[in-house]
Amino acid sequence: MGRTVRVIGAPTDYGANRRGVDMGPSAIRYAGLADQLRSAGVEPVDAGDVQAPYVDECDSRSRSVSTETPYFTETKAVCETLSELVETTLDRGEFPLVLGGDHSIAIGSVTGSAREKAIGAIWFDAHADFNTPANSPSGNIHGMPLAALLGIGEFADYEWTTQPTLQAENVALVGLRSVDDSERVALKNSALSVFTMSEIDSRGLASVVDDAMAVATDGTAGVHLSVDLDWLDPTEAPGVGTPVRGGVTYREAHAAMEQVAANAVVRSMDLVEVNPTLDQYNETAELATELAASALGKRIL
Repeated sequence: MGRTVRVIGAPTDYGANRRGVDMGPSAIRYAGLADQLRSAGVEPVDAGDVQAPYVDECDSRSRSVSTETPYFTETKAVCETLSELVETTLDRGEFPLVLGGDHSIAIGSVTGSAREKAIGAIWFDAHADFNTPANSPSGNIHGMPLAALLGIGEFADYEWTTQPTLQAENVALVGLRSVDDSERVALKNSALSVFTMSEIDSRGLASVVDDAMAVATDGTAGVHLSVDLDWLDPTEAPGVGTPVRGGVTYREAHAAMEQVAANAVVRSMDLVEVNPTLDQYNETAELATELAASALGKRIL
C-alpha cells in the first residue's frame, strides 16, 4: 500500500431544505469506500465523524449577528473542527478525504488544507456556490461555501471563513449549469475561472479539465478537489438534493478524476451532497466511492 488516506465524516444537514444529506458519510462508507481506496493502492484509516448536532436539535434561528443565514452557528462550529482535523491529517503526511454532508463543509476542508500552504481548488459542481447571505434567494448555506472561502460580501467579516483564504485566480469551477442571477453578475466580476456544461459540450471535457488544472496549479503547492455529486447528470447520480439535468456522464466523471490525479498534486478532497433518502439502491454513494478511488490513482490498467 502507498500513502494513508484519512477518511473524515462531516454529517451536516444544515444547508438545504431537503433532509437526509447528513446520512451521506454513512452511505458512502457502506457502499464500500475502504475497498475502493485499497484498490487504488492507498491505505484507508477511518477517523469517524465530526460532531454535528442533528437539525432537529438545533434552532434554525441560530444566526450570526450580521446574517440571517439559518444554522450559521452550527456550520461555523463544524467547519472549525473539520479545519483542524484536515490540517492535522496533512501534518501527519496523510491525505484527508472528507465526506459530506452538505457542501458547506467545504469551508472547513479547504481552510484546513490551505492553513500552511497556498493551494488551488477545482470545484466540480452544477452550482456556483457563490451566493452570500444578503443575496441568496434561499438563504441556504450550502450555496455559499465558495463565496465564504473567498471572503465575498459579509463573509469578509468572518476570520473562520477567510483565514487563510483561497485566491480567486487559482479556483476553477467545472460543470456549471444552474446559476442564480446575483451569482452570474458576481462571477463575471470575479477572477474565478468558470467552465460551464456548454463549454464542456463545445470543447470536450479533457480540454476543460486541462485549463482548470492550469488555473489551480499556477504557483500553488497543491490542489483541493471539491466534488458535489450533483455535478453528474441525475440519471447517473439520483441521490442528491438539488439535481440538475444535463450533467456529466459516469465515464466523464471518472476521466476527469483520472486526469487531475495524473497531472496535478491533489492535496485534499471532499465528496458532498450524497442523500441516501433520495438515492436508488445506494448507487450515488457507490459512485462517490469510485470517484474517490479514481482521484487517488486507480486506473483500468
